[in-house]
Amino acid sequence: MAGVTSQIGENFERMRERIARSASRAGREANEITIVAVSKTFSAAAIRSAFQAGLRHFGENRVQEWESKEPELRDLAATWHLVGHLQSNKSRRAALLFSRVDSVDSVALAQKLDLAAAEEQKKLTVLIEVHLSEESAKSGVAESELPALSEALAGMTRLELLGLMTVPPYFDDPDRARPYFKKLRQLRDELSRALGKPLPILSMGMSHDFEIAIEEGATEIRIGTAIFGERVKQP
Repeated sequence: MAGVTSQIGENFERMRERIARSASRAGREANEITIVAVSKTFSAAAIRSAFQAGLRHFGENRVQEWESKEPELRDLAATWHLVGHLQSNKSRRAALLFSRVDSVDSVALAQKLDLAAAEEQKKLTVLIEVHLSEESAKSGVAESELPALSEALAGMTRLELLGLMTVPPYFDDPDRARPYFKKLRQLRDELSRALGKPLPILSMGMSHDFEIAIEEGATEIRIGTAIFGERVKQP
C-alpha cells in the first residue's frame, strides 16, 4: 500500500503543477481551484491513500458503491460528493451518506432531498447539473428549466445551492469543450444575479480537459484517472 500511496501522491503533485500553470494563464490563483478526486471503482484503501497524500474532496457516482466503502472511511475529515446521477428513490440514502450532491437535475429530486435532509436533521449543499450537450445519455436539467429549478431550491430550507456543474462531450481536442465551460459560467453569473446571492462553485473539467475548464473559470475539477490511475473495468 505504501507504493500506491506514493504513486497517488506523485500524481497529485503533478496535478497541482498543471493546475498552477493553467490558473496562471487565466490570471487566477491555484488555490481558487479544488480537486474533487473521483473515486468510483477504486477501493477504500486507495481513497485513504489519496487522503494521506493531501486530497480532501472525493466524488462517487453511485450511492450503493459509496455505501459499501463509507464504513471504512468515516474517520476521515473529508467532503464526500455525489457526482453521478441520483435516482429519486435513493435520495434518503444520499442525504445520509454524502456531504454534497452535485447532480440535482429536477424539482422533484430537490424536494425529496430536502425532505430527506430534514429527516436526517442536516443541511445539505447542492449543485445543479446542467445538460448543455446534445447527448441524450447525459443527465442534467435543460437550460430552459434552470431558472425554475433554482427558484424552487431557493425556497427549500434544508438545501443550499452553491453553483452549477456540467459534463461536456468528450473531445480528442480538449479545446473543443471550451464553449460548454463558457456557457456554464455565463449561466451561473446570470443565475446569481437573478437570485441575488453568490453562487461560488463552477464544477467543470475532468482529467482530459480540466486545464481548459480552469481557463474558463472552474472552481472545482473532477479528477479520477489522473489521480488514481486507470480504472478497473466493472463487469
